[in-house]
Amino acid sequence: MSATVEITNDIALIRMDDGKANAINFDMVAALNAALDTAEAEAKAIVLTGREGRFSGGFDLNAFASLGPDGVYKLLDAGAELLLRIYGGPLPVVAACTGHAIAMGVFILHACDTRIGTAGDYKIGANEAITGMNLPIFAMELARDRLNPSHLTRAMIQGFIYNPQGAVEAGYLDMLAPADEVEAKALAIAGQLAQLPAPAYAWNKKAIRKATLDRIKASLGAHHKL
Repeated sequence: MSATVEITNDIALIRMDDGKANAINFDMVAALNAALDTAEAEAKAIVLTGREGRFSGGFDLNAFASLGPDGVYKLLDAGAELLLRIYGGPLPVVAACTGHAIAMGVFILHACDTRIGTAGDYKIGANEAITGMNLPIFAMELARDRLNPSHLTRAMIQGFIYNPQGAVEAGYLDMLAPADEVEAKALAIAGQLAQLPAPAYAWNKKAIRKATLDRIKASLGAHHKL
């Protein structure tokens, strides 16, 4: 299984671990959605994490190469719908970024409410400009919402890749913790957020983010159509 869920004290710990880069493909999306189903039914908050040294390397480029244009758009749709579910979902979601987060990996960070990163020699950023890819609308909309505006050009248009401290300054992350403490820190924050009144948290989260959510929903099937 490329993603698993474990619930303790009302906190769902969802872990991405495909043994490699935690690439986002149909299998990973399905596993994450199944984990979110369990979390939303049984927990009060979520921690989303990766494997040691790797949060996610982004979309599975091998899948992109083999799927053909229609398949690529279907995978982009699946990824966008996953982001919508996290960003607009009812539960608090805390990311424990365990290492490298590239491309779709950072868009998942954007979708989480609070992001704790692992201090160390890790790369975090959107590399589409480097690899010659057009940014999908969901990436642009989440970046506008979450990145420090002074970093938007550098991060998204120029494809700058940050270290964890720089990622905090840019807005990819909210704070850092040592590698052996990042998961515990995320669980502690999730525990605090789980104490907030759930109906108000869910309503406020969806209401504040409604414009962004609506623009991403409207882009499904046409991710590069401005």
